[in-house]
Amino acid sequence: MKRVREIFIIRAANRLGFAGFEGRMPVVNAGELLYIVCKNLTDVFRAEKALQEAGIPVRTVPSPPKEVGPCSTVLEITVGDSKRSSGVLEQSGLEIEKTIPARLPRTELLERLSGKNNAGSFGKVLSGVLEGLPPSLPDLRILLKASGTDREALWKAADYVRQISIGDVVDIRAALEFSNHCRRNCSYCGLRQGNSNLSRYRMTENEILEQAVRVRAMGIQTIILQSGEDTWFTTTRVVNIIKAIKQETGMYITLSLGEREPEEYGIFRQAGADNYLLKVETTNPHIYSELHPGSTVTERIKHVRMIKQAGYITGSGNIIGLPGQDVDSIARDIIWFWQEGIHMIGVGPFVPAVNTPLETNTPGAVDLTLNTIAVTRLVCRNSYIPSTTALATLSREAQLKGLACGANTIMLIMTPPGVREKYKIYANKMMVDIEWALTMVKALQRQTPPYIQAGGLAEPEQRTAGG
Repeated sequence: MKRVREIFIIRAANRLGFAGFEGRMPVVNAGELLYIVCKNLTDVFRAEKALQEAGIPVRTVPSPPKEVGPCSTVLEITVGDSKRSSGVLEQSGLEIEKTIPARLPRTELLERLSGKNNAGSFGKVLSGVLEGLPPSLPDLRILLKASGTDREALWKAADYVRQISIGDVVDIRAALEFSNHCRRNCSYCGLRQGNSNLSRYRMTENEILEQAVRVRAMGIQTIILQSGEDTWFTTTRVVNIIKAIKQETGMYITLSLGEREPEEYGIFRQAGADNYLLKVETTNPHIYSELHPGSTVTERIKHVRMIKQAGYITGSGNIIGLPGQDVDSIARDIIWFWQEGIHMIGVGPFVPAVNTPLETNTPGAVDLTLNTIAVTRLVCRNSYIPSTTALATLSREAQLKGLACGANTIMLIMTPPGVREKYKIYANKMMVDIEWALTMVKALQRQTPPYIQAGGLAEPEQRTAGG
């Protein structure tokens, strides 16, 4: 059975062009895995290289936030390689802070969710995933198709894993959409270069800084600087913005600027950027090329890997309901998130945008989007997963459900009123504000972040590696 799983995963990886996948990590149960915690992200990458050179299978993955800190990175190895790994790292002059078992703690609820009350193939698959078996295409297909009582069990299991792995605090971040100019012509996006009906704007550096200060005054600790692929914002301009925000507010900075020149990722990181969000949207090569003229998913994945190697906390994600997409495509996306160790994973439904080739297409199914969030949480336990604005756009209740089936993050829209209506990546975008965010937190009896509770200009909490 274990070998069958390995074949399925390797075949899926090969279809996506994951060179060298077979040698990166053996396919084993989570009970046979350990997380190695290093002092900082630099040591993580040094340790990864040392272990790889010693022939020890290893991969970098998001750490359990309860154990280490939000969005930090740890090394994953097998229990059998623990002693040898310690020796290699000691010889390399690298200290191990501690090791953490990868298995979920055993509880009565976990025992029930692990299949004792679930008969049939769904119950067996859910049990295996909760036990930490690596994701396989056939298993994820079954989970993604769950309906009725199976769906209820799936969502409950995902919410349990979220609670154990991440906790009950709902992380609240703020997005500042500072430019709607874009050089790309993506078929689904309202910012596409070919949309001549869109009124374009760019915020000035001073306007961006002023809005960042307002965001920080709310107590928020992470700001997402988001735009189309706007080359008017040169390396120097972006560096100036990063440094000004960091100096004035001390906030964690997430960049969402699309694909940049390879050397820029390192320059922005050195300037003070902490996180980088680059959604893959789909790992299906044919669908990706159809929706992104002149680009390939292979190139996109290359950029995601460059971002991670530059030392960022790395975010990506997919869109549910794209033309030609099926459940298997979504399952392969989740396997890719897991294999790459993505820290922040945005799963949202397709929402049509006016003046695009897909403006008359049907929006993505809410239930399938929620199932995808749940399955992503089960597979990528330690990742931060937002309940997206796109979900809220289709239904406020859907965004609430997203938080109840595995998501743990809300993104506020903090773009100034004078330009926010022009950031039309899709139609009728819901403006998620702090009042609605706190209403959801209260409705689900979750915890408001202490930085929001304290308000004012409290110092950002210390984190191992970014926000």
